[in-house]
Amino acid sequence: MSAELTGSYSIVDSVTGTQIDVTVTGDRRIIRANGLPNHQRGSFPNANNPHSVSAQTYEFQLPLHGTRAGRTTQLVLPQPFGIATNGVLFDPLAAEWYRRDPASGWTIEAIGPSATLGLDDNNAHVQPTGAYHYHGLPTAMAIQQGAERHSPLLGWAGDGFPIYAGFGYIDPMDPTSGITELSSSYRLRSGVRPDGPGGAYDGTYTEDFEFVAGHGMLDLANGRQGVTPEYPDGTYYYVLTDTFPFIPRHFVGTIADSFRRSGRRDGPR
Repeated sequence: MSAELTGSYSIVDSVTGTQIDVTVTGDRRIIRANGLPNHQRGSFPNANNPHSVSAQTYEFQLPLHGTRAGRTTQLVLPQPFGIATNGVLFDPLAAEWYRRDPASGWTIEAIGPSATLGLDDNNAHVQPTGAYHYHGLPTAMAIQQGAERHSPLLGWAGDGFPIYAGFGYIDPMDPTSGITELSSSYRLRSGVRPDGPGGAYDGTYTEDFEFVAGHGMLDLANGRQGVTPEYPDGTYYYVLTDTFPFIPRHFVGTIADSFRRSGRRDGPR
């Protein structure tokens, strides 16, 4: 079904409660969804996530084809990154800090050695609003047969560019070049933290990581330009990885107005 997902489609699942309707018209992709996944989800509330899952009312109008801006834009709470093909939001940032202090300069990662945010097997949990959302790769959506195939289309970022999982063509512009795992160019810093929590950099905090151009195959926004099965003429696309940043933390295009979020978001997520 992956190739069909670039056009108009609907998913209605009476078992999971999933409802999503995507309409492609002109140069827009209109997405209406209730945010319930079409796969099994963990038990919520749980010991580390006290919230119950409930249906949401999402309506987004994204550009059908993203346009790169002059510079990247970093995600800032409460801005989500994108929406999956099943209508669940990709939302990597956690409203958790060292000593619960946003001014500490140390942001706790949702997926890390000390994380206690009650994530399920799809790296997802629930906001106080009842919104189920992914903090990392949703494994139920990214299933593929080994590393012989290009990863499936998983969704769209808030700027309209597509999102894939971790496998793509060795030569980004040549679909006959074979398949490889697309590695992030972020790495753990070496040494110890100079202040705040102290201790060795171990991935507990966002600030434990640094971007090193060329360290991996992906850029600052965890993406690259290339061809994919759904975009044989080429496009910029983002990649979800099983290492930091998991879900990209930057947009290369302009965020659609309907997808912009600002303001305050506090508490465990």
